[in-house]
Amino acid sequence: MTNALIKNNLIKSIVASITLLVGLVCAQALYADASVAKLGNPQVLIATNKGDILIELYSENAPVTVSNFLGYVDSGFYTGTLFHRVINNFMIQGGGYTTDMMRKQPNDPIINEANNGLKNLRGTLAMARTQIVDSATSQFFINHKNNSNLDHKNQRTFGYAVFGKVIKGMDVVDRIARSATRRGNAPVQQVIIKSAKRVSAKPA
Repeated sequence: MTNALIKNNLIKSIVASITLLVGLVCAQALYADASVAKLGNPQVLIATNKGDILIELYSENAPVTVSNFLGYVDSGFYTGTLFHRVINNFMIQGGGYTTDMMRKQPNDPIINEANNGLKNLRGTLAMARTQIVDSATSQFFINHKNNSNLDHKNQRTFGYAVFGKVIKGMDVVDRIARSATRRGNAPVQQVIIKSAKRVSAKPA
């Protein structure tokens, strides 16, 4: 066997090995992608007396906030609470008051994850809070329009933490946002959260 032939066979063997390795890597990547798609982000169905709102939660971007929200969901905390503050072309806020306008006792406040890169765009879900940066507990709001003024800017203008988005039922949000309100932006006809429950996310 000549040196040229040996060299040619060696090159072919190397190329075959590389091709096999690339194929295995691609297969692993496809399997990983399929696993992620199957797992998906957590989803919560908020059933109200005005219709249902399906929310997708962003665990990777806002792990503390999502865990906090799901804790309230799983405990049934939101059942029988209100969207008690509604401002058309701004947002609808709920998760803290009962139908007799009594404030429910929430868990301890959580850290503010507004610096996670997510923006307060129309349809996104964010945590309500006081002037204290790390004061969010159970109350949340759904942005009715793009509210860039609520986004994280710096340590002084920390913003409001976005942790999810409406993926079905934005028409219900629009309907709630257009509700007639009285003093304090409370709807004249109560908007009641009948339940908030996890639902299985379908693979993309």
